[in-house]
Amino acid sequence: MTNDKRLSTGVPGLDEKLGGGLLPDTMTVLVGSSGIGKTQFGLQFLHATSTQEQRPGVIFDLSTRGDSQNHAEYARRMFDHTLLEENPERRFDHDTFFSPDERWGDYLRVFTSRGRKVNRRDLDFDQWHGWQAELSKHLDTTIGFFFHHFTRGVRRFIVDGIEPVEHQGESIQFELLEYIYHQIVRKEPEWVARDLFRQHYREHAGQINRHLYRKEDVGCMVLYTAPETSLDAMIERPLDEGDLLVGANTIIYLGKIRDGVKFRRAMYVSKHRGSVCPDEILLYEIDNRGLRIIE
Repeated sequence: MTNDKRLSTGVPGLDEKLGGGLLPDTMTVLVGSSGIGKTQFGLQFLHATSTQEQRPGVIFDLSTRGDSQNHAEYARRMFDHTLLEENPERRFDHDTFFSPDERWGDYLRVFTSRGRKVNRRDLDFDQWHGWQAELSKHLDTTIGFFFHHFTRGVRRFIVDGIEPVEHQGESIQFELLEYIYHQIVRKEPEWVARDLFRQHYREHAGQINRHLYRKEDVGCMVLYTAPETSLDAMIERPLDEGDLLVGANTIIYLGKIRDGVKFRRAMYVSKHRGSVCPDEILLYEIDNRGLRIIE
């Protein structure tokens, strides 16, 4: 794959360490503790669009906590960009979906419940099925959100707000992430449209075919909060068979390392399949424009 097909990370000094950037049609997972710079990194990725992309990327927030990830404030400060939040209760209109006046927000926080646990082991029968009901309720909005933006030229997105759990297969957040990645992002666009339009597919088939996109050009970045703060601890943590990191194409850890009597921010690319992977710890700083590698 040539460099012009890569997706820039948007982090000065990092793309050349990765053979030109991230590979499209893959998942990158950014792992780090709260406050280490994941959100800034994600926003830099969204705004590092190439000539093949018509618009900056979008944000899908899986957070169930009461506090915000501050995406809007960071976007305004770093890029003078105003995030438009989408209503998770939006009603899908088949007849106006492809209208030039139809606009969807570039930020979707799909779970309206706040402060609820997400791990099946912590929930009773009714609570777990309450989550399943909310998931089903917002599924059309989720499919519509991604399909709309992909048909309008968006080729990158981030998923944020995932809480660390002992067993990822028992988390409602990871269940939805699996659906998004395998049943929307990696699926042929025509079949995504069939899932979305259902019995209305035939009457809109002409418009759908005119708006199909190449799924191979789309890149996904997942921002995953780790319980550890030390970079060494993150790297040394063993992976389970069903772990999100096992299936990721690229894994980047963000953490702190000791430098004498001080702690410094550093990143380590532990996996970058099919490309250059720097076997070194990369120091970075954060300012009002985001992260940058320190040579």
